[in-house]
Amino acid sequence: MREFLKSARFKVILAFLAFLVGMMIYAVTKGGYSVSGASLINTVTKPFRTVTNGIADKLETETDKLKNADEYYRENQELRAQISELNKQLADYEELAAEVEELRKFVVIKEEHPDFQYTEPAKVIGYTANDPFKSFTIDKGEENGIVPYLPVATAEGLVGIVVEVSKNTSTVRTILSPDLSIAAVCRDTNADHGIIEGTVLTAERNCTKLIHLSTDNQLKPGYVMATSGNSGLFPRDYPIGTVKSIGFETNGLSACAEIEPCVDIGRLSSVVVITDFTGKKEAEDADQDLP
Repeated sequence: MREFLKSARFKVILAFLAFLVGMMIYAVTKGGYSVSGASLINTVTKPFRTVTNGIADKLETETDKLKNADEYYRENQELRAQISELNKQLADYEELAAEVEELRKFVVIKEEHPDFQYTEPAKVIGYTANDPFKSFTIDKGEENGIVPYLPVATAEGLVGIVVEVSKNTSTVRTILSPDLSIAAVCRDTNADHGIIEGTVLTAERNCTKLIHLSTDNQLKPGYVMATSGNSGLFPRDYPIGTVKSIGFETNGLSACAEIEPCVDIGRLSSVVVITDFTGKKEAEDADQDLP
């Protein structure tokens, strides 16, 4: 014990305690208070009381958690159920909003082409795997009056043509495909004609190609190409896409242009099938009159 009282450690502890007492006495006298015994004790013990109060509050919180754990768990499960229900309602609302938007587009088509007959909006249920021309399947078929070679469109523009039909589904070949040829005319010049026919290279850029174009054409980027209606397969003056660039074929005998479709072919959610239109009947009637 005597060795400890003489040690440097004891002297450091003693000096620290003296410093603390001095600081507390200074703080009390500086504030205008008399240094009574009770005041001094309160001042000295204040830091310790602060710490113990904090510990007590923490213990009380932890005890409350343990005591009411079942109640908190029940409330947590109720909140989870409420959040799940709200998320479901939000999903239903978004689906309903999407359906309303599709119906609005359908109304726009009906207003712009009152002489056309259409199916109800058909959902795109899947794209054909590994097809660079993005053919796809819709959820409407023979039961909805669909037969092969009917045009498929949206309010924005032409999409393609039906090529295969089952009872409740149909396969659509898009305007990106080289196996689909569409007679087209420029809306802006009303004089530049050509054939829309896709290629592998243009399909990679989500575009199609206008071929058999006159070398003295007046096309400019941004001009709109629409169906000419000459073949009878497509209605007249239905938008196809806009001119992206103009060039020449490798043989130099005719010009060509890259066409960006009015519709994002690779991201369709729904389309309509045009079951009848002015020009289609005339073409069918003409075929029937042939000997």
